This record gives sequence, C-alpha cells and structure tokens, in this order.
Amino acid sequence: MTRVVLITGGSRGIGAATARLAAFQGYAVGVNYRQDAEAAGEVVRDIERAGGRALAVQGDVGREEDVERLFEEVEAGLGRVTALVNNAGVLERQTRVDGMDAARLSRVLTTNVIGSFLCAGAAVRRMSTRRGGAGGVIVNVSSRAAVLGSPGEYVDYAASKGAVDTLTVGLAREVAAEGIRVCAVRPGIIETEIHALGGEPDRVTRLASGIPMERGGSPEEVARAILWLLSDEASYVTGALLDVGGGR
Repeated sequence: MTRVVLITGGSRGIGAATARLAAFQGYAVGVNYRQDAEAAGEVVRDIERAGGRALAVQGDVGREEDVERLFEEVEAGLGRVTALVNNAGVLERQTRVDGMDAARLSRVLTTNVIGSFLCAGAAVRRMSTRRGGAGGVIVNVSSRAAVLGSPGEYVDYAASKGAVDTLTVGLAREVAAEGIRVCAVRPGIIETEIHALGGEPDRVTRLASGIPMERGGSPEEVARAILWLLSDEASYVTGALLDVGGGR
C-alpha cells in the first residue's frame, strides 16, 4: 500500500522540511498551504525532481469545508491518507497578555487549536479500523512554548500549543484500539521564518545563549523526529510528546 502523508502548513519551515524528508523516505506527500502557492509549488517541484510524488493543495485548516476538501483532493491525487502531520500554525507580533485583543486571540486559536482538531478528526474518520480504515499515524507539531509559557512574547501561542498537547494525549487514548497512533513533537527555538512574523527576525540569535546546546535547531532536525514518529520504528509509541529543543 502506498504511504500517503498530508502535511498542513507544508510550504515553508518545519512543514517543508518534513515534506521533503517524507518524500525521500518513500511517502507520497500532500503539501497544504493557505496563501503561498509559489512556496508550496517549489516544495512539490523539489520532490518531483527527486523522483517522488507530491501535490500542493490550498486550504485554511480553520475552516471545516476546506479541511474536508483538502483530504478529498489529496486522496484523489495521491491515494488514501495514511499519515497526518498537523503542522499549520500562526503567531502574532510579540506583546504581553494585557496587549492582546479578541481578534488576535481568535486568529491564533482558530488555526492552531481548531485547525488541529478539525484535521485530526478528518484523519480519524478515514483511518480508524472502527470506520473501515486501515489505521494510520497523526503527528501534531506543538512547541516547547507550551511548557515555558512565552512570557512577554506569545502567551496566546503558548496556550494554543498547550491545547495541542492535550489533544495529542486525549486523542491517542481515544483511538489507540482503532489502529491509530497519535504523537507530538515540541520544537524549541528553530531557525524558521516564524520569528520574523512575530517582529524579531534575529530572535534565535538573541536566545541561543540560554539554550543548553547553545544554538537554535534546524527544520530538518525537527523533521527527522516527525518521520521517526510516523515510522514503524515507533510502532509502540502513542500519546508521546517528543521535545526537540536542544535541552531548553
């Protein structure tokens, strides 16, 4: 059976690195994006140039109709989804909690929490042996921020990732007897564009001295952890939260 992985937010950063590594390991890859069609297309072209199969599909994970269409298009183009990487996530500019308004909170929680729930639910409906599926794996991309809280910067983002942790543990226990494993990775300070979106492109450099390994991580290092959790080598691992944070 062809292994098909759907990666939300797959056009850049950790998502793009995971897409490329998954293709290298033999997966057909659905690359979801919300806005940047060109970046998603470049990931697909890289995969195809290397002899793999991939498909870029636009969709907002916070919208139910987009999530259903996303799964349907990937399955029509590549085959039944056997793995989901819930990677799509957003943050806003650094500020304290007393500077946050409801509109900001809605944007962050809709993508990071509601999106993760909607995509996980769609995956379970297709993968669960109880529903006629053949099983599968879901890996949620959380963050060390869920533990550390991101004071003065992104407490809303950290709280959203705390919800992702809870989703991971609860869903893992809910579907363990239905052939589905559910795990999460919790990246620390990783060299991606997300820091610029928060208003501090050099954030990794500023924080590196406080990381026990004294450096930021790469998207590829997180991708390798995700692919291990997806693999049969992790066949008895579910409900696990794997920290990829250089000791921080």
